[in-house]
Amino acid sequence: MTVRVGILGATGAVGQRLIQLLDPHPDFEIAALTASEASAGSSYREAAKWRIDAPIPEDVADITVGATEPDAVPDDVSLIFSSLPSGVGAEVEPDFCEAGYVVSSNSSNGRMDEDVPLIIPEVNADHVGLLEVQRDERGWDGALLKNPNCSTITMVPPLAALDRAFDLTDVRVSTLQAVSGAGYSGVTSMEIIDNAIPHIGGEEQKMETESRKLLGDFDGAEVRLNDADVAASCNRIPTLDGHLENVWADTAEDVTAAEAADAMADVSGVDLPSSPERLIRVFEEPDRPQPRLDRNVDGGMGVAVGGFRETTDGVQFNCLAHNTMRGAAGASVLNGELLAQRGYL
Repeated sequence: MTVRVGILGATGAVGQRLIQLLDPHPDFEIAALTASEASAGSSYREAAKWRIDAPIPEDVADITVGATEPDAVPDDVSLIFSSLPSGVGAEVEPDFCEAGYVVSSNSSNGRMDEDVPLIIPEVNADHVGLLEVQRDERGWDGALLKNPNCSTITMVPPLAALDRAFDLTDVRVSTLQAVSGAGYSGVTSMEIIDNAIPHIGGEEQKMETESRKLLGDFDGAEVRLNDADVAASCNRIPTLDGHLENVWADTAEDVTAAEAADAMADVSGVDLPSSPERLIRVFEEPDRPQPRLDRNVDGGMGVAVGGFRETTDGVQFNCLAHNTMRGAAGASVLNGELLAQRGYL
């Protein structure tokens, strides 16, 4: 059965990626697009400054863009994908949930709310059960589910493999993040060319808190945060796509570099259309992964790791994921597939 879906914030960078992924999707059909008041009433072709390196899908180009409000979305739409700025998302996403829509959101607002599931399906799909608590507490017919920040989603799958096998205690990470993570207007060329910016507002806190929620345990009523201590330093560099991260992970159990690599290589995908067969691609070369070479691993939905070495209390490794595919639009689509599979639509 085909599920009719809508996209909030459809003209932005992540919204365009959502269209790229959803138009050919085997189970989803794009039925509604929303954007700002300035774009409402125009065709998507007119409203969107299309920047994807493929043509706008013809069946999407002529859809009339609506205002970002529940009344602008047809009643037969079962699933909403949100790529709104967090301030806008905080205001309007609850309105859609109250109106009965199920929302799979990439926006950062509400990710750490106690009754909002924060999900990477290959890591913590069982947390989706938190939606029952959410509906009871908020009285919603709809529901709100979040995917994590693009930098968080890069390091958590490898960390989850280590935690299951060797029990994480401390994590330190330094990121080298692509400019697309800031959106098309987020970093000017004069700022980033021949430069690196050693600060991304709010990013460190997101990595430090979201990772512990993703790695936490759901007991049927609440998520208990993982006990590991996480500290992050986030940096913007002049690559287009692909967040590269240097991670130091301490573990309670002794672990060698080879054992850490094997634990990550064993992480399989899940039975959802957008999940790769193997979530983590392990490189033996010491200079991999690299953004230009490896960001599109498994269609941009995989996580690449390499550069393993042993430390005093654990291991150091490098990891990479495509920040607007696996880290944003693809993550939301995957969560939408999980919602459909688990019967929440």
